[in-house]
Amino acid sequence: MTTSANVTWHPGVVERAQRWDAIGQRGATVWFTGLPASGKSTLSAAVEAELVRAGRAAYRLDGDNLRHGVCGDLGFTAEDRDRNVRRTAEVARLFADAGVVALVSVVSPYAAARTFARELHERDGLRFIEVFVNTPLEVCEERDPKGLYARAKAGQLRGFTGVDDPYEPPVAPDVELRCLDLEVAVERVLEALDGIAPPPADA
Repeated sequence: MTTSANVTWHPGVVERAQRWDAIGQRGATVWFTGLPASGKSTLSAAVEAELVRAGRAAYRLDGDNLRHGVCGDLGFTAEDRDRNVRRTAEVARLFADAGVVALVSVVSPYAAARTFARELHERDGLRFIEVFVNTPLEVCEERDPKGLYARAKAGQLRGFTGVDDPYEPPVAPDVELRCLDLEVAVERVLEALDGIAPPPADA
């Protein structure tokens, strides 16, 4: 629901089914959530590559990348994290509505914000697949590719998920991955996406 004044939704002349028929596939959002350094970005990039190789329209919406632009004005307070997820969900919904598979990789630590993302899609009749990259905290800390866990533990980085800010794990994700080989993990996600093409005539 918009909070902006004096705005009215302007309908187009092209229906979703026409867009999907034109590109020969359904849109969907795959939402990768998990602790920092759990492997979300690596996995989403690998899934994107496989989809594109198969001739499917897919686009990766990575949390760090989005903070270089559309979410660049947000910090890492609880409120800003919530705004980040909600803003990302709105962008992903547009991609999915266009017939693209949006591959979202964001920590999204709070359950309420992830629920918002799912309900936003389901309200519009769009597929939403939550993938919980359930990598143990100790493994994430060992990886620490950006050195963020070390900085957080040294008190140089406040409000870091997994150290001094909570991560609320999904209770019933569509897919849960536990330290699997990358190829196996990609296959699990692709199986969940089975049926994205072509859309039925009455989609």
